[in-house]
Parts: sequence; C-alpha cells; structure tokens
Amino acid sequence: MTGAQGYLSSLLTAVAVALPALAVSIQPAGAQAPAGFAVHESPRPLPEIQFENGQGEAMSLADFRGKVVLLNIWATWCAPCRREMPTLERLQAELGGSDFEVVALSIDRKGLPVVKEFYEELGLQELGMYVDASANASRELSALGVPTTLLIDREGNELGRLAGPAEWDSPEMVSFIRDYLERQSGSALGRASDEVQLAFDAVRPVAPLGLVETFPFSGWKEPPVTLARRY
Repeated sequence: MTGAQGYLSSLLTAVAVALPALAVSIQPAGAQAPAGFAVHESPRPLPEIQFENGQGEAMSLADFRGKVVLLNIWATWCAPCRREMPTLERLQAELGGSDFEVVALSIDRKGLPVVKEFYEELGLQELGMYVDASANASRELSALGVPTTLLIDREGNELGRLAGPAEWDSPEMVSFIRDYLERQSGSALGRASDEVQLAFDAVRPVAPLGLVETFPFSGWKEPPVTLARRY
C-alpha cells in the first residue's frame, strides 16, 4: 500500500469514528417528544402570519427570527386554553430569554381588551400579549382548533406541533425543549467539532516541505368546543 493509500484509509477511519459524535450534537428534536407532540421529519416552512402585540403594534413571525419559538394559538373563551395558560407562563419564566420565547397568540375577535383583562385575572406577567382578532393566523397555520401549539426553529420553520392542551411546565416537556435548545447551541456543535478535529489530527501525516497530496472527494367563527385532532 502506497503512502497516499495508507493516509486515505486512515482518514476514512477517522471520519467514521468522529461522525457519530457530530451526529449526536445536531440530531433534531423529537427523539423523546412528549405524548401528543408530533415532530416532523424535516422542518416545514410557515407563512408570515400577521398579528399585534400588547401595544397594538403590527408584528409577524419574522420579528422572532433567531429565536426558537413555542407558538400557542388560544382564546379566552376556550376552557382548556385557560387551564394551560399558567403552565405556559411558568415555561416562559424558566426557559425564556434571548434564545427561546413562548408566543401566546390570542384569536379573540374582541381583541386586546379581553386579553388584557384575562392576563390581569390570572396574574400573567412573563408572557407577552399577542392578538390576531381576524383569526387569519389559525387558518394559515392549519390550526383546526384551540389550543394548538407549534415549535418553530430560528429560521421560522415548523419543527412540530401539538393539538390540544398540555402541561407545558411538566418535567417531560421542559426537558424536551431544553434538550432541543442545547443540541442546537453553538457549544454543543463546538464540542462535536473538537472531537472531529482531534480525530483528523490523529492521522495527519508529517509531510516534507513542499509536498502536498490531494484526494478527490376568512370568515371563520369561534368554535363552541376545542378540537383535539392529532397530527
């Protein structure tokens, strides 16, 4: 076996050893998804839905680009929504920040006043107020009932969804979301990259100076009940 062939064989062995570590670090969320949370095989693009914040300012999903978003579509007249809202509040308190945000989007036709009243009633302080009185967002996102919750990546693509209520502050749910955030963080990828570099360094040949070898290589109305269809 020539020197070049031997180096190529060692290089391929190093890659085989290093790639599992890299694969673990960039593995998509969903391996341990909580019951009812349907994670897609690949991210799905979403329309740029429009809504207003608590100050009445126009916003869209693009305003959250760069963050992982848990988009919860809800309404004050939806009993399951009312029960799960405090759990979303606690999830935002625990994980919310520059990297993650719970976006609770109300589709109340009466708009911001009823949402403000609801927040005051429940003492919600961590969650921002977001309202789509037209309910266009629910149609564009194919949310057939409320509550419906989407997990959205930093590029604005849907990673998965859950139709129906959930305990968003449960240990299972918090671990699921935290695990995704950590897997997608630069530190996790950096650790894997270090392992790859070490593997390559282990087979890097000491070549004489000057010697370099290369190898080829609409009119929707408020429903009377909450739907619980699973995707």
